[in-house]
Amino acid sequence: MAEKFDVIVVGAGPAGTACAYTLAKAGVNVLLLERGEYPGSKNVMGGVLYRKTLEDIIPGFYKEAPVERPIVEQRFMMLDKESAINFSYKGLEWAQEPYNNFTVLRAKFDQWFADKAVQQGALLLNETVALECIQENGKVVGIRTDRPDGDLYADVVVLADGVNSLLAKSLGFHKEFRPDEVALAVMEVLKLDRKIIEDRFSLEGDHGCTIEIFGDSTKGILGTAWLYTNKDSLNIGVGTMLSGLIKNKIKPYELLDYVKNHPMIRPYIQGCEQQEYLAHLIPEGGYRSMPRVVGNGVIVVGDAAQLVNAIHREGSNMAMASGVLAAETIMKAKEAGDYSEQMLDSYRTNLLNSFVGQDLKKYKDATHHFEKYPQYFEQYIPLMNKAASQMFTIDGTSKWSKQKKIWQDLGSAKDKWKMARDLMNAWRVMK
Repeated sequence: MAEKFDVIVVGAGPAGTACAYTLAKAGVNVLLLERGEYPGSKNVMGGVLYRKTLEDIIPGFYKEAPVERPIVEQRFMMLDKESAINFSYKGLEWAQEPYNNFTVLRAKFDQWFADKAVQQGALLLNETVALECIQENGKVVGIRTDRPDGDLYADVVVLADGVNSLLAKSLGFHKEFRPDEVALAVMEVLKLDRKIIEDRFSLEGDHGCTIEIFGDSTKGILGTAWLYTNKDSLNIGVGTMLSGLIKNKIKPYELLDYVKNHPMIRPYIQGCEQQEYLAHLIPEGGYRSMPRVVGNGVIVVGDAAQLVNAIHREGSNMAMASGVLAAETIMKAKEAGDYSEQMLDSYRTNLLNSFVGQDLKKYKDATHHFEKYPQYFEQYIPLMNKAASQMFTIDGTSKWSKQKKIWQDLGSAKDKWKMARDLMNAWRVMK
């Protein structure tokens, strides 16, 4: 007879593990399925973990979790071909417990987090592919896996199987996501001596720094590059809309090589040794691309539900929050003995009312707006850099003359009006 669980969670990323941990802690019989050799072996993110959501799940987690560095400085770089405007915020309050956020390596962190769920009583099954949902009378009742006699049953199945969730798609919860709804991120982990990192990024002790890079790093395609400090390595990567890569016929690894060899970036990574190369799709369709997230006996969480705030590089915290909300809903359903869509729909309501849904709603038009109008990256950042160069070059020309030249460089009255209108539109989609 096939084994029966209270809950089966498909995917041991942040969303799935947060759900499994919360359920197991409450005494729910939960199975956590992972297709990789171990949790984190197939997961990719830029490398920043926000503290608050995980702190609510495991208080004081950072005292034992394999975090790399607490971030005390966030830098932003507006990049042109041979110049960059930099600004940043550095706050020593972020260097004090309980900290603000951390850099992490997913291969280490995800294993630790899944182990914590196991310690609470969850059963973790690695190297197991979920092939399809088992349905009876319009209700999901289990998962068919690639293992011999691999049918597993549960009262509720939680789909945490990533951005292009084949299981949710097979249930009709979403169609194939369009290229303008997903980004492709490529990243390398570069080995570098700890002392060199601290000297090169002006860091003290375990303090960490992140650099978000806009403009020439993506050759005008909507997206960003990043450079994050770990204890003895750097994460460098670039993520752009898949539609932009297709339109411009650029291969993602070529874009990453371009970033690594950029004269403004190259000095940061000199002497590094490549440890790892990673690539991953990221859901960036946002609020308007959210699929159906609840059905009879099934809930969708994390990347599978398009829960990423690209504007603020937030994903793992939203994923974990959705996992906890799913677990809380399931516990109420278990108490009532009712796993219908109507009963589980409180998850959808709570998700949309949480910071996750509210932030996605706030930026619901941002991604599509900036992709539709590439001049923000192709024209306005270079103009800004050129203006800075002119003002800061001391060559005997008066500042009045320089300001006049900058104003002329902005183009005709029509061009200036268009720029002003674009900036106003950008404000509207971001406010």
